[in-house]
Amino acid sequence: MAKLKSSRYYFLLAFQFLVLIQTKVLSYQYKVGDLDAWGIPTSANPRVYTSWSKYHTLKIGDSLLFLYPPSQDSLIQVTEQSYTSCNLTDPILYMNNGNSLFNITAYGDFYFTSGEKGHCEKNQKLHISVLSATAPAYSPSNGPSAFSPSYPTVFGSIPQPPSSALSASSSHSLSIPVFMASLTGFLVCALVGGIM
Repeated sequence: MAKLKSSRYYFLLAFQFLVLIQTKVLSYQYKVGDLDAWGIPTSANPRVYTSWSKYHTLKIGDSLLFLYPPSQDSLIQVTEQSYTSCNLTDPILYMNNGNSLFNITAYGDFYFTSGEKGHCEKNQKLHISVLSATAPAYSPSNGPSAFSPSYPTVFGSIPQPPSSALSASSSHSLSIPVFMASLTGFLVCALVGGIM
C-alpha cells in the first residue's frame, strides 16, 4: 500500500511540473501586417508596418510570418544602415518562398525589407525590437487603443495576441497562474498523501 501511495504522489508532482512548464511556454506566430499581406503599403495606410511593429510586443520564441506572392516579392533581413538607406545588397537573410517564417531567437533590433528593387523606398520595410524582460516596454502615447485591432474588422472582433500594453506586465501576470498552479498541486498532493 505504501508503494501505491508514493507512486500516486510522484505522479501528481510530475503532473504539477508539466502544468508549470506549460504556463511559462507561451509563444505566438504573428502575421506581419495583420490582415494585409507583405507588400507595398497602400496610399490609405502608407505606414502599415511602422504602426504594426509599435503595437506588438515580441519576445524570444515568437515568430514572424511574411505572406506574399513569391513571383512578385521577397523578404530580406538587413542591417540598420541598409534599412535606413534601402540598400538591398549583402542581406543577412534572404527568403523568397512567399510563406517566410522568421523565428525570434535573440534580443535586439531586427530590420526587414522587400528584396525587390524600389519596394523599400515605398515603405515596404519593418523594424522590430525584442526587449529583454528588464528593458522598459514601449507605451504608445497616441493612436488606437491597445484593446482594439489596428485594422477594420468586417465579421466582428478578432482575438488578438497580447499587445504592448497587455504584455508589458506579462512577467507579472504569469506569476499568478504559476503560483496558483503550484499551490493547487501542493494541496492536492497533501490531500492525496494524507487520505491514502
